[in-house]
Amino acid sequence: MNAKYIILFNPQSGNKSAKTNVYQLDEILANNDLNYVEMTPDFDYKSFMNKVGADERVVLCGGDGTINRFINEVDESDLSKPVFYFPLGSGNDFNRDVHGKADLILINLNNYITNLPTVTINGKTQKFINGIGYGIDGWCCEMGDKIRAKDSDKPINYTSIAVKGALFQYKKTNAKVTIDGKEYHYKDVFLASTMKGRFYGGGMMAAPEQDRNDPEHKVSVLVFRGLIRLRALIIFSKIFTGEHLKFPKSCILMTGKDVKVEFDSPRALQIDGETVLGVKEYTVKA
Repeated sequence: MNAKYIILFNPQSGNKSAKTNVYQLDEILANNDLNYVEMTPDFDYKSFMNKVGADERVVLCGGDGTINRFINEVDESDLSKPVFYFPLGSGNDFNRDVHGKADLILINLNNYITNLPTVTINGKTQKFINGIGYGIDGWCCEMGDKIRAKDSDKPINYTSIAVKGALFQYKKTNAKVTIDGKEYHYKDVFLASTMKGRFYGGGMMAAPEQDRNDPEHKVSVLVFRGLIRLRALIIFSKIFTGEHLKFPKSCILMTGKDVKVEFDSPRALQIDGETVLGVKEYTVKA
């Protein structure tokens, strides 16, 4: 008997390639009943999930930001219905962490979106699926947003933005990091991130040993600092392989369940790729 799938896709994902690539599901789910639904910016996930029939399955198609919006708009009670994920974003860090390969497969999302950590910024609390980037990574998202606002079709080279920021443009801060009640103070900080998974930022392996299925639900906190900018850039370039941790004076990795990060001046922050401007502190509850 053919299964019924409702295919939700974000046409803006993957630099707008999702609206074409989503139809790869015709082959992957061949001989099933497929109903494609293009999501608008004001798409109501909660109302949609309430209408999903007992014999229907949902496939969420897009990037990490699409997952983030979904987990923050639906109740865990709605997740008794089968929900799958098909990665069509530009970064696809969740897929990279869970599947570990570039090929496209359906991932059972129900296995990964309960007991998620929350981040609170300026009194607003939300869940996240991959990580919180605070510092130069948030700044890169801010710069990318500015470029996109001028030309929505122009591809964003985040590597180039990061190099310019590390060498010249990004202003470092002092940071106070509190993990499970213990305070740590750092100078010349480029970033202070908190990770649920291993990857963020389109393949940066910030926390190589982080397990999103950790039974204690701990998160990893990475502090990256450096006095000499060129040396910092060389070390930071190794984050894509996880080798940045071979430099413990510059890259400090800690784990815990209650995290608070404070900078001495406002900086941009990103939550699963979505930018928040002018942030002085954030807290995470795992």
